[in-house]
Amino acid sequence: MTLLDTHIGFIEALRSAGLSVSLAEGLDAIDAMRHIGWGDRDVVRTAYAATLVKKQTQRVTFDAIFDLYYPRLVGAGVAGEPASDGVRDNGAALGRFVDTLAEALGDAEGQGPRQRLQDLAVEAVGRFGAMPGRGPGLSSWSAYTALQRVSPEQLVAQLVAGLMARGMAEEDAVRLAGRRIGTFTALVEGDARRRIAEEKGPEHVANVVVRPTIDRLDFTAARRSDLEEMRREIYPLARRLASRLTKQQHARRRGALDFRRTVRASLSTGGVPLETHHKPKRPHRTELVILCDVSGSVANFAQFTLLLVFALREQFQKVRAFTFVDDVHEVTQHFTPGGDVVEVMEHLAASTAHAALWGRTNYGRAFTRFAEEHSDALGPKTSLLVLGDARSNYSDLALPVLRELTAAVRHSWWLNPEHARHWGTGDSAAAVYGEIVPMVECRNLTQLEEFVSAISMGTQPAR
Repeated sequence: MTLLDTHIGFIEALRSAGLSVSLAEGLDAIDAMRHIGWGDRDVVRTAYAATLVKKQTQRVTFDAIFDLYYPRLVGAGVAGEPASDGVRDNGAALGRFVDTLAEALGDAEGQGPRQRLQDLAVEAVGRFGAMPGRGPGLSSWSAYTALQRVSPEQLVAQLVAGLMARGMAEEDAVRLAGRRIGTFTALVEGDARRRIAEEKGPEHVANVVVRPTIDRLDFTAARRSDLEEMRREIYPLARRLASRLTKQQHARRRGALDFRRTVRASLSTGGVPLETHHKPKRPHRTELVILCDVSGSVANFAQFTLLLVFALREQFQKVRAFTFVDDVHEVTQHFTPGGDVVEVMEHLAASTAHAALWGRTNYGRAFTRFAEEHSDALGPKTSLLVLGDARSNYSDLALPVLRELTAAVRHSWWLNPEHARHWGTGDSAAAVYGEIVPMVECRNLTQLEEFVSAISMGTQPAR
């Protein structure tokens, strides 16, 4: 594979992972390499990042993909060679390796110790991460297996004891030990990905293993650290989206052509219509009612959707929000202007207890309760937005009730955080509900932004 092929594959992998890389930016990267050369890998990484990465949140994804296409090592490398005694993983060799690793972790600051730690990560995968004889299509390297052999819990205990012996407080030692073990874990995972990429190609690993950027990460797959990052992204996203919507609304203020006024004005120019006249356009802003499932992993998706919509509440005439599991609870009061994001999330999490009677998701019961207690929220100027995965534990779906609700409003949509290929499987009623309410796949912040933009402008969202 030539350098050009590697460059093109690298750019395509970045795009697939959610980084917006234009053709011009790819050419800029090549031009940068022409000036700096390919002799120093860290300099090459920096040049690529300077020309291709637009946000700091994209850097983790960029680095992971860069390491696949421009690896630090090829094959086992010197650090990955077996021990001189010829025994790769017996108890004595494992004990010596763990002691060496604990010593390196205790002195992991600076470029030299970090390089040593990186070499030990390569050695750990080479010695303990091999999984020979696996079936076709399965990887022969496992970071999990390598880490289990070196026993991270034991390493943490050794490292904490060593740091405390140097005079560090126990709480600080535990925190530092956890951070250094996390660094080593990431290095092991990176080397396992590198070896798998040599076997199956970097594009395979980039598609299967590398986590996408935060705006394209599935709500249901987000970890706690990802959720914190998403919270920080919500309000900047809302500001960008509100600015764009305002510009679009200004550009669309003119109504239809007023033929009579245009012809009348053309009389002064000999019948040539030099200036067109338009009818005034009646302003319209949507009243929005949101009904969202807050059970299980769907709760993260519902919370972020509510946060974004309420951050954009100026784009709507009125917004009311209700959460449910098998009962309905209104949460509109939590979204006060200038409210703290963390407090709002805590209030939404606490509202789950009010939205459940029996604790099992029941869409039919929730729709029925909403129709009985809050039907006054709906009207001919209202748009109804349902958020949830449509998994109702095989309970009654109350389809007639949902039809009545949708008949009472101007528009209705359903956002589903599950991939469309899972709709209608198991206890999913997405296919049935989708015949009543247009169902839209919404698994990440990018799809959520596109949907909110469409309904704010009064256009039909893509399904």
